[in-house]
Amino acid sequence: MAADAHSPLAQFEIKTIAELTPFGIDASFTNASLIMVVVVGLITLFIVAGMNKATIVPGRFQGMVEFFYEFIANLLQENTGPKGKQFFPLVFSLFMFILGANLIGLFGAFTFTSHIIVTFALAMLVITVVTFVGFARHGLHFTSYFVPQGAPMWLMPLMIPLEIISYLIRPISLSVRLFANMVAGHVMLTVIGGFVVGLGGLFFALGAIPLAAIPLIFALEVLVALLQAYVFAILTCIYLNDAIHLAH
Repeated sequence: MAADAHSPLAQFEIKTIAELTPFGIDASFTNASLIMVVVVGLITLFIVAGMNKATIVPGRFQGMVEFFYEFIANLLQENTGPKGKQFFPLVFSLFMFILGANLIGLFGAFTFTSHIIVTFALAMLVITVVTFVGFARHGLHFTSYFVPQGAPMWLMPLMIPLEIISYLIRPISLSVRLFANMVAGHVMLTVIGGFVVGLGGLFFALGAIPLAAIPLIFALEVLVALLQAYVFAILTCIYLNDAIHLAH
């Protein structure tokens, strides 16, 4: 069911651009798909433009690209050590993709990170890679990760299922955190924007009050967009560290 056009949730409605149903499976190209392609294109253009004519003294774009590169490289080094370097492409791609998605949504484009299915898919990618790395590096010994170190044997029947559940909840917490923050922020901006129009129609001075708050909330949303991309990236690094350096 389509959302009411005046509802703050209308901005999150998925709209089909090109209907595709191969083998009866709905794989239609939607507004979310379009913005994903745009975000990937903009990130690629940003990196290529920044590094196409790299110089010893970096220009504006080169400096920005190098900043993000070093930021993620340091994040991996601090949280996973030298063995985590091979996962730089994964963490860097996730960080830039989520950051681009969060920021483009603040400028009127569809915010696909406001949909739980998208954030859950990204979180499942992370957990799948982490689990694969854990078993690839440690074999069946990776299952010892679910055995709390130092816990008495009589508590194991309770602790092991709890550890497994905690591990399986990771993609849910990772995806819900990003999804909820994006929805809440955009709804807040839309509601306050509605106050500006509604109150301004009654009396200009009343409309000026919420209007003055919009730049502050927008700045806060930019900070949240950066912070959520950072949180997703650092948790990915922490989960990878658990798989690389098995403590048990």
